[in-house]
Amino acid sequence: MQKLMTYTTGVASLLLVALSSSANVSAAEVIAPSTKFDLLGWKLSIPVDEDENGKADEIKEKQLNAGYASADFFYLSEDGGMVFKAPIKGAKTSKNTSYTRSELRGMLRRGNTRNKTTGVTGNNWVFSTSPAADQAAAGGIDGTMDATLAVNHVTSTGKGSQVGRVIIGQIHANHNEPVRIYYRKLPGNSKGSIYYAHEPVVNKEIYVEMIGSKSNSASNPSDGIALDEKFSYQINVVGNTLKVTIMRPGKNDVVSVTDMTESGYDQGGKYMYFKAGVYNQNKSGDADDYAQATFYQLATSHP
Repeated sequence: MQKLMTYTTGVASLLLVALSSSANVSAAEVIAPSTKFDLLGWKLSIPVDEDENGKADEIKEKQLNAGYASADFFYLSEDGGMVFKAPIKGAKTSKNTSYTRSELRGMLRRGNTRNKTTGVTGNNWVFSTSPAADQAAAGGIDGTMDATLAVNHVTSTGKGSQVGRVIIGQIHANHNEPVRIYYRKLPGNSKGSIYYAHEPVVNKEIYVEMIGSKSNSASNPSDGIALDEKFSYQINVVGNTLKVTIMRPGKNDVVSVTDMTESGYDQGGKYMYFKAGVYNQNKSGDADDYAQATFYQLATSHP
């Protein structure tokens, strides 16, 4: 079975890439994340609409891996991380979302456009509970995503139900998300919480709190994660078992398992792809308020 790894690798020298025309800072240069990360297995969505097609712009695999960078939304940090930034005001990916994102979308085709982006094709993966025909047609069966990151900034303005929350990793299906991992820090707290949502094809989605609380009035979580604090997560799916793990140096792993037997993903035609970055979950705050995270490691695999 095909195995895809997106990994960190050293380089002798860093390629400086001039800012795109969408950047607000003129005559500046940024370092492209592709100088340190293999990004051929991803495409990127950023919250601008330069081609004026009514949707957020996408940077496809080959362009992304050939030195794309933006000082506003996507660049390599001084300490070697891949920075994602999404302000509240900006272009959206579709009419079905009200939120902005600077986010990678897994592309198993790695630039081979003979594989269609959508559908059960070599570009996407399926669960091992899916029909045999889908497993044969997909680019992978079951999957794992590992990330090490720090959330640098969350929104502090807007409605209480939206302030301070951002999605930092997902498995996305056709129309649903088997998992969305949230980081949330309220303005009065020094540390943030981690929780995730599981959205079945049928029935209502469920939320699982892992560190702290998702409450709009949550107290400061004693074992929470501060801004700029590095931590890791792993999303793993084998069949109907979804496992999410949060890892921090010197602390016990926090693990949660969700049984997806009744979630409806064993039907034919249900394809998956990983997403990572920042998906800002605030649409009510100040236009220039933003979410930002820096990823230091990102890997996906399909056994």
